[in-house]
Amino acid sequence: MNQQPITVTKKRRSGIFQRVALLAICVGLAATVSAEENFHSAGFAFDHFSLTLEDGFRTEAAGPFYYSQQSGTEKTWALPPFFSCAQDPAVESHEDDLFYPLLSRIRYGHEFRWQLFQLISFAGGRQPDDANVSRFTLYPVYFQQRSSDTNLNYTAVVPFYGRLKNRLYHDEIYFVMFPFFAETKKNGVVTENYLYPFGATSTGDHLRGWQVWPFAGHEHQDLTTHTNGFGDVETVGGHDKSFYAWPLYLRQDAGLGTTNVEKFRASIPFFATTRTPQLNLTSVVWPFFNWLDNHEKNYREWQMPWPFIIFARGEGKTTDRIFPLFSRSHNATQESDSYLWPLWQFHGFHSGVLEQRRTQVLFYLYSRLEEKNTETGRGKIRLEMWPLFEWHRGLHGEERLQVLALAEPFAPDNRGIVRNWSPLWSLWRAEDNPRTGAASRSLLWNLYRRETALAHKKVSLLFGLFQYQWDGKISRTQWFYFHRAAQKTAAQ
Repeated sequence: MNQQPITVTKKRRSGIFQRVALLAICVGLAATVSAEENFHSAGFAFDHFSLTLEDGFRTEAAGPFYYSQQSGTEKTWALPPFFSCAQDPAVESHEDDLFYPLLSRIRYGHEFRWQLFQLISFAGGRQPDDANVSRFTLYPVYFQQRSSDTNLNYTAVVPFYGRLKNRLYHDEIYFVMFPFFAETKKNGVVTENYLYPFGATSTGDHLRGWQVWPFAGHEHQDLTTHTNGFGDVETVGGHDKSFYAWPLYLRQDAGLGTTNVEKFRASIPFFATTRTPQLNLTSVVWPFFNWLDNHEKNYREWQMPWPFIIFARGEGKTTDRIFPLFSRSHNATQESDSYLWPLWQFHGFHSGVLEQRRTQVLFYLYSRLEEKNTETGRGKIRLEMWPLFEWHRGLHGEERLQVLALAEPFAPDNRGIVRNWSPLWSLWRAEDNPRTGAASRSLLWNLYRRETALAHKKVSLLFGLFQYQWDGKISRTQWFYFHRAAQKTAAQ
C-alpha cells in the first residue's frame, strides 16, 4: 500500500538532483567558455569584474555568500555573514571578523586587538618606549597586562583584589574587596575611597579633600601650572568645593586666581545659581525652570519647564520651542528645527567654508545629509530611507545606490557592516563614476549585470545564459553557453 508513494518520492528527488547537477555542469561550462573569451561572467554563480568607483577588481560567487576584492593596496575576502578578512600591507593593517560584531581581530603595525562581543578581549603591542605589552580582559571581572617592562604589569580580579594602569579613564587603580577600599590616581591627584562612594580623601598638587557622603565633604586646590603637549606652561585655576546633606547644600568656586571665577550655589531641587563674568544662570525647582543671561554671546534664555518650553533672544541665539510640537533655534553658525518631534528634524552648521545640513524623518526612516565646501562648490550627499535604500554622491560626483539597506542608516560607513552584512541584502546596486565614465548595475547578486565605460560595454544575464561584450570595435554575443557570435561594429 505504501510502496508506490515512496517510489514516486524517490523519483521526484532523483529528478531534482539531476536538475541541480545539470545546472552545475552548465555553470562550469559557462565559466570555462567565459574565461576563454574574457567574459568572466556566470552571475549569480560566479562573476569577476573591475570596480566602478575606484581602481581594483572584485570576484563574487554563490550569490552573496562569497566575494574577494582588491582596491589599491587593500585586499578583502569574505563569506558573508560568517567571516571576512581585510588586509592592507601599505599601512600594516589586518582585520578579521567572525559573525560580526560577535568576534573581531584588528592589527595595525605592532598593535593588535581581538574581542568577543566586547566581553573577552586580547590586546597588545609595542609602547613608545619599545616595551612589548599584552593585555587580557574578561570584562568586568578580570584584567591582566604583561610587559617586558615589569613596571607596566598588573592583575585585577573584581571585586576581590587588583591593580590597573591606564585603564577605565584613570592613570592607576588599586582596590581590595571593592567597594570597601579603592585608590585611584589621575592627573597627579590620588583619591582613596572607603566603602565607595561614601567615604573618600584626595591629595595632589596643592590639593586636599575629603567626603563622608551624603553628610559632608570639602575639597580645595590652589592656583597651579602645568606643561601642555607643546611644552608651554599653562596656568590652572584653583577651586573650592563643599557640600552638606547632599544635595541640599552645594557650593563650588572654580577658576580661583584667574580673571574667570565661576561661583555655583545650589540646594537641589529647590534652586541652583551659576555666576561668572560671562553668564548668570538661575534655576528654580531644578532642572525645570531656568533663566540664563549670557553676556559673552549676548543672549537671554528662559526655560519653563525645561526641556519642553524654551525661548531665547539675542545676537548669540534665538530659540522658540514648545516640545514636541515645534522647535526652532539658530545662531551665527548653527540651526536646529523640529516639528512634531521626532516626525521631522533639521540640523544645519556652517563655519568658514564648511556647510553641513541634515534632515531626518522619524530618526532613520528618512535621512538626508549634505556637506559642502562653499569656496569650491564641491560637496557630498548621503540619502537613506530605511530599510529600502541608501544613496551616496561623493566630492567628485561619484554615485552609489543600494537596495535594500537594513543596517547602514544606523551605522553609516561601518566597515564591519559593509564587509559582512551589506552583501546579503544588496538586491540592487548601481554605481556611476563621472571621472572615468564607468557605470555598473547589478540585480540579485549579478543575476543581471551591466557595465559600461568609455569604448566598453558588458552585459550578463541568468548565470551567463546571455552575455554581450563590446570593446569599441568588436561586439561578442553568447547564448546558452555554446552558441556565440562575433562581428565588427561601428563605434556606439
